Amino acid sequence: QVQLVESGGGLVQPGGSLRLSCAASGSIFRLNVMGWYRQGPGKERDLVARIFSSGNTNYADSVKGRFTISRDNAKNTVYLQMNSLKPEDTAVYYCNADIIDSYVGGHNYWGQGTQVTVSS
Repeated sequence: QVQLVESGGGLVQPGGSLRLSCAASGSIFRLNVMGWYRQGPGKERDLVARIFSSGNTNYADSVKGRFTISRDNAKNTVYLQMNSLKPEDTAVYYCNADIIDSYVGGHNYWGQGTQVTVSS
């Protein structure tokens, strides 16, 4: 069974930084695209950034130049470095991945979410 476990959320002041991590574990045959989504209070869940197995990346316009997504394929882990944080970045951040499981084939998986609060 494949699981995604996030860590690194918390409370930070405006202008501060946080680094989120998401580790995939279980019967993983191959990790394809991995990404981060966020859902603010009363809002829909939106894409923040994603990274393909090739290393190519996509970012939401609102985070370009401030956030950086990266991955460590040896550790089955994706990271989100968030700099120059703003109050509007406050949300629950979810890890997402397309994974080919060794036994059940390809599926899309979500992590449990980690809260990021930007406030003075």
